[in-house]
Amino acid sequence: MAEPIRPDICVIGAGPGGLSVAAEAAASGASAVLVEKADMGGETLRKNGSVPAQALLAAAARASALRTAARFGIKVPRFAADFGAVNAHMRAVIAAVAPNSSRERLTGLGVQMIKGTARFTDVATVAVNDVTIKARRFVIATGSSPLIPPIPGLLDTPHLTAATVCDLVDCPRHLIVIGAGATGLELAQAFRRLGAEVTVLEAAMPLAGEDRECVGVVLDALEREGVKLRTGVEIAKVARSLGKVRVALAAPDAPDGIETIEGSHLLVAAGRRPNLDQLDLDAAGIRYRPDGIVVDENLTTSNKRVYAVGGVIGGTDSAHLASHQAALVVRLAVFRPPQRVKQCPVPRVIYTDPQLAQVGLSEEEARSGKRAVRILRWPYRENDRAQSERATAGHIKVITDLDGDILGATIVGAQAAESITAWTLAISRNLNIRDFAGLVVPYPSYAEVGKRAAMTYFNSGLTARGVRRIIASLRRIG
Repeated sequence: MAEPIRPDICVIGAGPGGLSVAAEAAASGASAVLVEKADMGGETLRKNGSVPAQALLAAAARASALRTAARFGIKVPRFAADFGAVNAHMRAVIAAVAPNSSRERLTGLGVQMIKGTARFTDVATVAVNDVTIKARRFVIATGSSPLIPPIPGLLDTPHLTAATVCDLVDCPRHLIVIGAGATGLELAQAFRRLGAEVTVLEAAMPLAGEDRECVGVVLDALEREGVKLRTGVEIAKVARSLGKVRVALAAPDAPDGIETIEGSHLLVAAGRRPNLDQLDLDAAGIRYRPDGIVVDENLTTSNKRVYAVGGVIGGTDSAHLASHQAALVVRLAVFRPPQRVKQCPVPRVIYTDPQLAQVGLSEEEARSGKRAVRILRWPYRENDRAQSERATAGHIKVITDLDGDILGATIVGAQAAESITAWTLAISRNLNIRDFAGLVVPYPSYAEVGKRAAMTYFNSGLTARGVRRIIASLRRIG
């Protein structure tokens, strides 16, 4: 039997988090092994779903710009989306990004690559095919996969997920979307803009957990574009019949208790599940739940040799969060600092149009706490750049304490994903709202929305009786 491999770090899974751990560990001088059962590069990116989805959203945005060009005085002849070309665009984007996660790049950085399915055999050993790995530290980064809900008939009915949208070569005539979370609404809007009729079905509330006022802005925009949103529905079953998809909804008022919606394609966007299968976590003494591996604030599992990052631990499944967690794990596993590593605020973004971005405390979380807070607001319609771009839907909310320390920010509107970065920095560096109020920002820009919100912090002080007396005294002095 071959001698075990004894690297400093063994990474299981080549998603965004796993790739970052392996690359950063190797760059730090540690020996790293990366185990991945699928092909590297484009296949990994395609199955992740985020890259083809973003490429699809970009194509849909161009179609929307053409459709609404008359508002800017531009007359556009009749046009149609060539979905075959859109598909080629998605695959070209995947191909362009793939080298960053290729086997050749990782090998060039000094990472040893092993293709196969990893499973723990004991608390300090992983087996892959006929290879045994005894690493000083392990990092589980197997990510997550689209969740397929237990709807009768679903497994026997052809359906799409975010990971398979790039398989489409024709635009659906009528797309039925199950799930009104971020992915469901992003793709619903994209396909609607590319010419599909779209119906979204949601059992609960759309974008549950997000600021309800800001969610309302997003939903209003989707409905105005023609996306049909059905909430509070119960799906009884789905079936394929004569080349169409039929979704049966429970309808107590209907004669037979069923309402049927018929479409050409079905997209399932009902959340994600962690990829725990075949890892044999029990053999390593690693605690886990159906929603993911249990970790502490330093991403350590119940087995102190093993860390976990990304979608496999549940919660928000995003590439930027996984990459941030990867950097934290490398620091802990390689350099072992004596103190706890400070956690940084991580923004989340919903890439609809308008976008919705949030970091830190939301308004609801802030108001439910024990300390007094202030909610600072400013609408996009009061911003000159937004007026010029005809993108006036939305607003910003900034949450501070009474001393002006920034606790959170929520933005719904154009370029929210870009604008939230400054507020993420503010929270991570414990900045005060005075820092934003005194900031010089370009004109005209969406950044002014945030600055104007910051300036409202001082409005009540300027109207206080004592301040007015001081101003009156200065006026008399001249």
